[in-house]
Amino acid sequence: MTTSTVPVPLRRRRRVNGLLGLVAWLAGIAFFLPVAWMVLTSLHGEQDAATNPPSLTAPLTLHGYREFFGAGGGGLSPWPPLLNSLTASVVSTLLVLALAVPAAYALSIRPVRKWSDVLFFFLSTKMLPLVAGLLPVYLVAQHTGTLDNIWLLVLLYTSMNLPIAVWMMRSFLAEVPVEMLEAASLDGAGLATTLLRIVGPVAMPGMAATALISFIFSWNELLFARVLTGVVAGTSPVFLTGFVTSQGLFLAKVCAAATVISLPVLAAGFAAQDKLVQGLSLGAVK
Repeated sequence: MTTSTVPVPLRRRRRVNGLLGLVAWLAGIAFFLPVAWMVLTSLHGEQDAATNPPSLTAPLTLHGYREFFGAGGGGLSPWPPLLNSLTASVVSTLLVLALAVPAAYALSIRPVRKWSDVLFFFLSTKMLPLVAGLLPVYLVAQHTGTLDNIWLLVLLYTSMNLPIAVWMMRSFLAEVPVEMLEAASLDGAGLATTLLRIVGPVAMPGMAATALISFIFSWNELLFARVLTGVVAGTSPVFLTGFVTSQGLFLAKVCAAATVISLPVLAAGFAAQDKLVQGLSLGAVK
């Protein structure tokens, strides 16, 4: 079919799609450029990274990464903060899924009475600014002896991410075919069997999306980790703030540290990107 014979609405639709695709590419490049600039700066020496404007042709070096991992001498090891972040993020994400899936099941597939009020209650817990609850949480942790304890962060991250996870999982579970649940009920399947063998496989993309978002929120959290932890339970964002010293800001070293700390989130997103796209579009209007 030649261009002259293509219907006008189809040609207009193609132009609109092409324009939207161009805008999407430009937006993606705009979001990617700061990350690429951070990685490039991390591969420069401190003198080259501090130039204004920065030099793109400066020689590359891994000195910033060696300094980050303590090979430069006198540096603190980043492994304890990284392991603390990994522990707090993974364990809290597993707890969030274990609590959010049954709650979303009760609010969507087997709705409880006044389920809309329950959803509003979950949402209302996110209306309180985090800094408003910082002092009460600190006093409770101080009196219970849980300051500088990684399990306190696990509990906090679970409670912080649970409302969002319930809302997300409810929209995902609402798409589960009712016929499958009725067939499972006729076969005598209980709640645990229904969740594990029926709902779980169907809602897996939604669970992956919810888990990834909970993991990212936990990994990037700084306020509570900065105030409630110290030497033992400090996380990687807290460790990153330690690079801002009275001696100045060593840009190459900071960029190297930020790149390393960002890698787990990027790796998790890359590994689950197919399920993330499926999960975020599962409840979309078709």
